[in-house]
Parts: sequence; structure tokens; C-alpha cells
Amino acid sequence: MRIDRRLLLKVGGVALALAGLGLAGHLMARDSYGAMPSLSGASQWLNSAPLDGPGLKGKVVLVDFWTWDCINCRRSLPHVNEWARRYADQGLVVVGVHTPEYDYEHDVGTLRDKVASLGIGYPVAVDNDYKVWNAWGNQFWPAHYFVDRKGQVRHVHFGEGDYGGQEQVIQALLDEKG
Repeated sequence: MRIDRRLLLKVGGVALALAGLGLAGHLMARDSYGAMPSLSGASQWLNSAPLDGPGLKGKVVLVDFWTWDCINCRRSLPHVNEWARRYADQGLVVVGVHTPEYDYEHDVGTLRDKVASLGIGYPVAVDNDYKVWNAWGNQFWPAHYFVDRKGQVRHVHFGEGDYGGQEQVIQALLDEKG
């Protein structure tokens, strides 16, 4: 089989353009990516006792990989905070996974202060050793993983943007019967 290089370049160019527009995550929807990976690698938790998949079954879960000095993460946080507040009574649990990009972001005291100043009230896993990051196979900040009530990862979004589309995913997962 012969591959048309021009077509391959066009497809790659469109994918890069969509990624640049923040739409790449929107293309990542599918029936399931498989079971929710573990959160147990976190060295400690802020705003919560430790959480993991079995304890979250029956809930819709948004796992948000972020770091406090990432401008893209900072821009997405108001939306994540709002979803956590708006949909908590309907069964949404937001879990922040703070995986530091820079050495100075490893300080848990500073992280605790940032969580408070950013108004984050949902659970935050401290992932200084990248154990949770690696368990999830994550590569981006911010990265949002949407998990259904059965514990299946159903949608992912990398980067900022498409907040309306992400909220529609939350609403659709909440509307599903577990």
C-alpha cells in the first residue's frame, strides 16, 4: 500500500492547527479509554482524605492534571472550580492532580497556599514523584480526564479551551444512569 505524503502532511497540518486552537481534546471523545487508572501514587492529599477509583464508583469524576505556575492551568481553573461547585450535588467529583513542572513547585506549603488563594476546594493529589502522572500516561498540563459512574474514562481534553464542550461532557455523563 502506498501512502500519499501530501495527504499525510495535510492531515498532520490540520491536527496541529486544531491542537493550536485548543480543539485537539474535543477530538479525543470515544466510548471508553478503559478503566480509571489509580490515584494511589499521590504522596499526600489536600482538601480530602486519599481517593481512588473504587471509592469513586457511582460518581462522575473529572481528573484535572495541573501545576500552579502553568498559565494554561491558571486560565482553566476558574472553569474547573465552577464545575466542581455547580455539579457537586448531581454527583460530580473533581480531583486535581498537582504534578509540578519546575523544582520550586514541589514545596507542599506553597502548594497549599496556592490552592487556598486560587479558591480550590476540591481534593488535590500531591504528585511530586509523577506516580499518578505515569499511571495515567499523561503528558500535558492541563489535562482533563472525564470518568463515568462505572469508572471508565470516557473523554479527555488537553490544554485550555472548549469549556462549553467540556461542560457538555460533564452534563452527558451525569445524565447517564450508572
